[in-house]
Amino acid sequence: MVEMQLGGLGFDPKNMSPIVLLRDLEERNFLPIWIGMFEAAAIAMELQEFKPPRPMTHDLLTKIIGLFNAKVHRIVINEIVDNTFYSYIELQPAQGALIRVDARPSDAIAVAVRTAASIFVSEAVMLKAKMVNAEKDEEEAQKFRDFIDNIKPDDFSKYFDER
Repeated sequence: MVEMQLGGLGFDPKNMSPIVLLRDLEERNFLPIWIGMFEAAAIAMELQEFKPPRPMTHDLLTKIIGLFNAKVHRIVINEIVDNTFYSYIELQPAQGALIRVDARPSDAIAVAVRTAASIFVSEAVMLKAKMVNAEKDEEEAQKFRDFIDNIKPDDFSKYFDER
């Protein structure tokens, strides 16, 4: 497993689809994952510390986890099949063994940003996915860094201001 951090949110310049970008702790590898607009808005809202008047789905989920005296241990992006990523949320109950809950990566990441949970990606996914390796392609890595530096959660505001 490779520990990753949320590198940022943005839009694919080719088709304006939302992307969540993960990066390893050394900033050598960048993993873009295309996600839905509402999931991107949910992540952006938390990054901006925007609190809606009523709980959003990911807020509700984290509240329920807490009410059961469990904690989000980590999220793991564990598989990629036909360019579709798969993941799970690993929960640690107050007593007992870890529990794995199947989740879309975008939902798992939205929960991770709300709970400060670690994000891990399996090495198999890292090898199979369309990631950028800074050591192998410095020019492409610099494009990703520039992309990340210029994207702000505010870019998603038009999608959650209407809610």
